[in-house]
Amino acid sequence: MAFGFPSVVYHRASLECEVLVVTKNPKVDEWMAIADNPFKDLWAEIREAILNANSKIEEDIKWGAPTFMYKGNMATFNPRAKKFVNLTFHTGATIDDPRGVLDGDAAEARVFRVESKEEFTSKKLGLEIVIRNWIAMKDLE
Repeated sequence: MAFGFPSVVYHRASLECEVLVVTKNPKVDEWMAIADNPFKDLWAEIREAILNANSKIEEDIKWGAPTFMYKGNMATFNPRAKKFVNLTFHTGATIDDPRGVLDGDAAEARVFRVESKEEFTSKKLGLEIVIRNWIAMKDLE
């Protein structure tokens, strides 16, 4: 949301306009307010990016941390990580990740990991693509 206004997406071909309404869960707001982590501000930026990537994304507190969902649990912050932001995609191995922003070699899980705002800025588009690919995959199921 820029300057307090909802994000607007323009479709070039049709010149249609779609207003993205981002719904934040008050439980996540409360959790973020009391969280004790050096990456709290970066969590907030990543949260905004995830929620702005698609209005279908929902959030809640699960496993003691913010979790993002669409037709199932997509990703959860790991608040115990203190040297970097760790956003675990529970079945990340199944998501198309053309920019390679998810790390790991586990059978299912993958991790989006950043150590600074600058690194997040460089990986933000890749994260948004992963989220949109999750939604597309879930819509086909």
